[in-house]
Amino acid sequence: MLRPSLMLCLLLLAATASSAPHRIFIAGDSTAAEYGPERAPQAGWGQALQSYLDPTVWEVRNHAKGGRSARSFIEEKRLDAIAAELKPGDVLLIGFGHNDAKFEDPTRYNDPAQAYPQYLQRYVQLARDKQATPLFITPPARLLYDFGSLLDTHGLYTQAMQQLAAREQVPLIDLNASSTRWIRALGEQGAKPYFMFVPEQNKADGTHFTVAGATAVACLVMRDWVALQPTMKTALKRDIDCDVSQPAGQGGDPAKPSRVVHERDIAISQPGPHGGAGPTTAYPFFADDKDLPFVLRKRVLHKGAGIGLHPQHKDEIYYIVSGQGSYVLDGKQYDVAAGDALLTRVGSLHALQQRGEQDLVVLLAYPR
Repeated sequence: MLRPSLMLCLLLLAATASSAPHRIFIAGDSTAAEYGPERAPQAGWGQALQSYLDPTVWEVRNHAKGGRSARSFIEEKRLDAIAAELKPGDVLLIGFGHNDAKFEDPTRYNDPAQAYPQYLQRYVQLARDKQATPLFITPPARLLYDFGSLLDTHGLYTQAMQQLAAREQVPLIDLNASSTRWIRALGEQGAKPYFMFVPEQNKADGTHFTVAGATAVACLVMRDWVALQPTMKTALKRDIDCDVSQPAGQGGDPAKPSRVVHERDIAISQPGPHGGAGPTTAYPFFADDKDLPFVLRKRVLHKGAGIGLHPQHKDEIYYIVSGQGSYVLDGKQYDVAAGDALLTRVGSLHALQQRGEQDLVVLLAYPR
């Protein structure tokens, strides 16, 4: 008998080689469900999953529905709807836990020790009967802090799913763990834009995601899925560089801290450089970090100001943020404005002169 991990590998390879896409069916709750534009900015991670996958290889069929538990999803015959479509080579993502814990509602509540794994087993059996692959996903964490600590509201259900996965040899993505690390890395305030904390809608909801949150959580799902099964990488349409395994604040050299500065704190009034007319305002970002391999500066050329004609000794890029100017490069003149990027290579001669009534604002980058 083939091990489940080997079976998953063979099915995924078959799906990649097939001319018709295989399908990923999602059975889950509101955290994975799809929402229409009338519910914006709310979105579920299942809604964002297709954006990571080539639709000619994998097609996402999202059956997740708000308010459902592993029990009520079955009793409402939503699993039957998946069964009618599920085919060999497909994958069934199984993600419940949020509503299974609602003991006050007997139509949804599942005891984590017995009823919950029993209902989950029915999803596994269906997938295997259809020669599809079951894949467990533990419930995503809530943005719920108490006295500075992020609470784990799904612990028993996560453990029950993990135990069943081990016993039945079902592949598992521990989204509870990865989303917990993700929230902690963002911090309580930094995580709020990813959840439905929407003052204009009078919402403060730490369970459901905004589009940004759904997209980020879908990235966590795909990253762990690729780690679990590397053959999935060939079907990716976008990067999954969303590693949150490193604890926040514990990376890098303490002597070289990452930080945020504001330009108002570093502004310097200067005449135009290289014999240019003045006045200008320079913003030498991170000038004290001598170990940085590059320089980033902003310069505002006020009315009549310019950067004089000079030879270039290092490759340099100017990016015009706003305003208008006249740029000379090796004897040729260019009218430049917002959105233009100007590359000057070593050995070229160049100059920039502000024109019009508006300040000419330029970002400059070059190797130190």
